[in-house]
Amino acid sequence: MRPSAILVASAPLIAALAALSAVFVTGFDQSTPVPAEIESRFYGFFLDHYPLFAFAIVYALVRVIAVALAPGPSSSLRRVLGAFIGLGLVLALSMHPTFGGLVLRGGFMTGGMAFLNQIPMMAAYALGAAVAASAFGLAMGLGVLIAGQPAREHAARLRRFGRGLAGLLSRFVALWYALAVLGFARTIGLGPWPRRPLDAGDTVLVAICLLAAFLPHVLISAVRADPSTRAAG
Repeated sequence: MRPSAILVASAPLIAALAALSAVFVTGFDQSTPVPAEIESRFYGFFLDHYPLFAFAIVYALVRVIAVALAPGPSSSLRRVLGAFIGLGLVLALSMHPTFGGLVLRGGFMTGGMAFLNQIPMMAAYALGAAVAASAFGLAMGLGVLIAGQPAREHAARLRRFGRGLAGLLSRFVALWYALAVLGFARTIGLGPWPRRPLDAGDTVLVAICLLAAFLPHVLISAVRADPSTRAAG
């Protein structure tokens, strides 16, 4: 496994942990003064119930940027286009109309409707997490796919359809698992953030959650990086 592949794969998790550190050090919470437009878009039901998704958004944004900046044969145009599409999709699907966007709303509605139709709670939760992971993975993965590989690599991967499908499935399962883990933050004892600042105990708990959630995706991304050190997405 090449060092550059490890760096590209681990950069998003490092960024999410850095964002967590910044939140703790600055004492950022819902009472921190921010522009009215930002306040109305961020604060609300989904941030209260799924606060760690904020760090998942950081993870996805940095993943797209890391792949676009990584060394490899992709042209500058493909890198810029992939970054533009990836960042735009992540922000649109995660933040429109407010925090959580279609990612959390789709998962919440799917899981809620499944539970109302007599599906056991854990199965309904898993189904909702799968829907959220599908939207989240699409937003992040499309930009990564465009930025990370030249066209000839796409053609080669089509010829190796089975292997490519396995890679896609492994990444989806990793994101499914990640969002499911992050959704349990309140259940396992995360305090009232963002209503009040993170304390040291909550910060450690969130760091453990982020590591547990995203390490599988980091490892899969590093292992499946192509020979030219480009991350495959």
